[in-house]
Amino acid sequence: MRRGSIVRITIYGVIAGTLASLAAVLIPWLPTSASEEMDRIEFTFWFTTVICIGVFAVVAAAIVYMVLNFRVQPEDDTDGPPIHGHTGLEIVWTAIPAVLVTAISIVSAIVLAKNDDAGPNPIRIAVTAQQFAWKFEYPGEPKVTSGQLVLPVGEAVKLTLRSLDVIHAFWVPEFGQKSDAVPGIETTLVITPTRKGEFSIVCTELCGIGHATMRGPVRVVERAEYDKFLASAGQGGGGTGGGEEDGESVFATAGCGSCHTFGPAGTDAEVGPSLDGVDPGGQSLEDFLREAIVDPNADVAEGYRPGVMPETYESSLSDDQLDALVQYLAENQQGG
Repeated sequence: MRRGSIVRITIYGVIAGTLASLAAVLIPWLPTSASEEMDRIEFTFWFTTVICIGVFAVVAAAIVYMVLNFRVQPEDDTDGPPIHGHTGLEIVWTAIPAVLVTAISIVSAIVLAKNDDAGPNPIRIAVTAQQFAWKFEYPGEPKVTSGQLVLPVGEAVKLTLRSLDVIHAFWVPEFGQKSDAVPGIETTLVITPTRKGEFSIVCTELCGIGHATMRGPVRVVERAEYDKFLASAGQGGGGTGGGEEDGESVFATAGCGSCHTFGPAGTDAEVGPSLDGVDPGGQSLEDFLREAIVDPNADVAEGYRPGVMPETYESSLSDDQLDALVQYLAENQQGG
């Protein structure tokens, strides 16, 4: 190949690589990392991206050069010369991709192993997924459950996920890690937060008509604030634990606001009927509300479909929690 041809191919490659690099760097493809695991995932992403940009530059340069220098001339219907190929070139363009793919595989395997290693003494939090809410049970006595996930910054946390109904998927974009919650089995996820802030859990498995509303709040705080949260929630302030059951907390923990409008709780979802101004239709309000929770298909409100609201609350809520939720809904009726 002549020197001028090599120079032109190099120029084409530099141009293609520069354009691809600008697209990779200037567009925010990933959320800002908030965990050690996400940092490793970002490293793998950029390691792979750099390799892809290099391959793209070489291929694009070769294509542009061939198009400009070997395109068929007008009215030329002759066949090209029979060429067997170049064995050495074929070995090179087979060996180099093999090496690059192997490198990506090794880096990915190392990152997966590190991201699954919670260390010797992680904080263990049980996560329960249910249409269409998340519930978290924290370690210690008394047991504390909450509808929000609170994590101490800089400490490894191992989440154990389970589902009460269908397949869900736990994902906080800034944490990077993601795992399915599958009925009948337990899956795990390791998170080591690196910065304080408020984030959102996203369910990434289509889990029913209320899937889009299945979100959950996450707070990353200092260890002292985390301990304060557990102490407060254990006494009934912000969660359910050793104290008297609080209907407002049960409403939030059970995910009622993901599907229903209820003024006192500040929710406005419309997957299910509004809980403001409930008409018990001749029953006592408390009995009607209790039946609607434990057997939601017994009397479906006009305009709504059966089979949407989960039928698991009778088992997932204790008697005290169910009583507190019914009382909270009954005592805070609006609109009549």
